[in-house]
Amino acid sequence: MEYQTGVKKKDTLEITELLNAKTGEAVKVNGAVHTIRDMGTVAFVILRKREGLLQCVYEEGSATFDLKEIKEASTLEVEGVLEQNEKAPNGIEIRMKKVKILSQPEDEMMPLAISKWKLNTSLEAKLNYRSISLRNIRERAKFRIQEGLTRAFRDFLYSQEFTEIHTPKIGAKSAEGGANLFKLEYFHRPAVLQQSPQFYKQMMVGVFDRVFETAPVFRAEKHNTKRHLNEYTSLDFEMGYIDGFEDIMGMETGFLQYAMELLKKDYARELKILNVELPKVDQIPAVKFSEIKELVAEKYNHKMRNPFDLEPEEVLIGKYAKEEWDSDFVFVTHYPSKKRPFYAMDDPEDPKYTLSFDLLFRGLEITTGGQRIHDYQTLLKKIEARGMTTEGMDQYLATFKHGMPPHGGLGIGLERLTMQLLGEDNVRETTLFPRDLSRLE
Repeated sequence: MEYQTGVKKKDTLEITELLNAKTGEAVKVNGAVHTIRDMGTVAFVILRKREGLLQCVYEEGSATFDLKEIKEASTLEVEGVLEQNEKAPNGIEIRMKKVKILSQPEDEMMPLAISKWKLNTSLEAKLNYRSISLRNIRERAKFRIQEGLTRAFRDFLYSQEFTEIHTPKIGAKSAEGGANLFKLEYFHRPAVLQQSPQFYKQMMVGVFDRVFETAPVFRAEKHNTKRHLNEYTSLDFEMGYIDGFEDIMGMETGFLQYAMELLKKDYARELKILNVELPKVDQIPAVKFSEIKELVAEKYNHKMRNPFDLEPEEVLIGKYAKEEWDSDFVFVTHYPSKKRPFYAMDDPEDPKYTLSFDLLFRGLEITTGGQRIHDYQTLLKKIEARGMTTEGMDQYLATFKHGMPPHGGLGIGLERLTMQLLGEDNVRETTLFPRDLSRLE
């Protein structure tokens, strides 16, 4: 009988460990063959590892194997001698002595030239061979940055004493309502895929005061644009005992400040690969919905098409914020009540508007949030005024019937946030496996 006593120490080294090793030392590494540059008597075998690329040098007579034994996309275990080389990735290389082939590819040709610095192919081709295209260093870096944003969201909210929750994605009724629902049969009963964890996170404010979740949400919107997905990852939080919806905006600003510092510190390699300049987030302007529409209309001689919709003006608002306030971000507050869900708290000074906001990043909405109605009778009156039914909301409403603190929260579209940060023009570029009108695989 054997016991497992914890993580086993491996004798193969990662790039960080190699950078701390001594030149001339015998080392062992593993990795996938990213590319082979054969110069005749000398060849450069570039391995792809989780931290990046590692150059290995093959010399006839020095190695105990034939270069022809290995192919691009083979996975190897290499033994050799560590050397310094300023021209090599990370300034180090390994003089190859022995190799153990762990696996060989079936096909001689890769479907995409992943070893090139930039994948000069269509987005469609990249998505058709997604697991292969992501082996490209630049493509992979996008999702390391996305990891950093998710990690920052979690770490920052933990530091603010939020509790992480996990809510169901199948329900009897959606928090958002409307027609854009994926309907399904749940053991002979009608059900929907959730558009948001809204009901659940509000209910959990009555339990933990502050909660957050990172999870998929589903929108059956028949959009086929560069900014819409039918399944995306939402970074949600809800917090109680707020003085106003400004507390929510302040918390998001704090998250963005934390995120940019974390990216700068722990993701510098990926930022450099993608040539990303991080935006300033020391302060973010906040301006009312009606006011910013008028400012934009006046400055850019723009005719407003819809007084209740911001989307037609989003790009111009982003431009205005950059030119007037030198900010890539802008909070647009006090949205019209008719454009917000029933649980949004109306502005007591003007009930036509709500105590809510969107955050725009370089002219694209990445966040919707605001203060919620916490009074049971007020909630019932608004549901009635909208001609809605309370069917399927019994548990949600019971929460308010038994007392809830003033609260509010938000949802951030992770893929959109990543897209804008990296300067991509299509949200599918920053979605691992996109789900849209035409893609279910």
